[in-house]
Amino acid sequence: MLFLRQAAKILANLIVMGSSILARAFVQAYRQALANASKNGVAQEAVQNIKRASKTMTEAEARQILGVTENSSWEEIVQKYDNLFERNAKNGSFYLQSKVHRAKECLEAVYQPKEAETNKTTSPDD
Repeated sequence: MLFLRQAAKILANLIVMGSSILARAFVQAYRQALANASKNGVAQEAVQNIKRASKTMTEAEARQILGVTENSSWEEIVQKYDNLFERNAKNGSFYLQSKVHRAKECLEAVYQPKEAETNKTTSPDD
């Protein structure tokens, strides 16, 4: 009986020591991996990839979605937007509807400053 108790204590001690050794090795390996990643720029590259994936729509893509050219007026863009948005609302394509909305937002950012500048130049200043 005494032999079984001592064997159990020895086994428990081995398990505890083995666990602590593994835990320390894991922490050390994790720290080394972080250090290597920061040296190689992996972390920055991952952030850049996330930014690239979530970047805003380009003006050319927005024009293609709405089917307008660079010479189109803002009124034409709004008309195309309303038409496409309503069509997709009826047919239930939320994805296309959101693309159309994002395209309008993108072009709005391009056209609104131009309109503000033309309003400033045409309005009489006293």
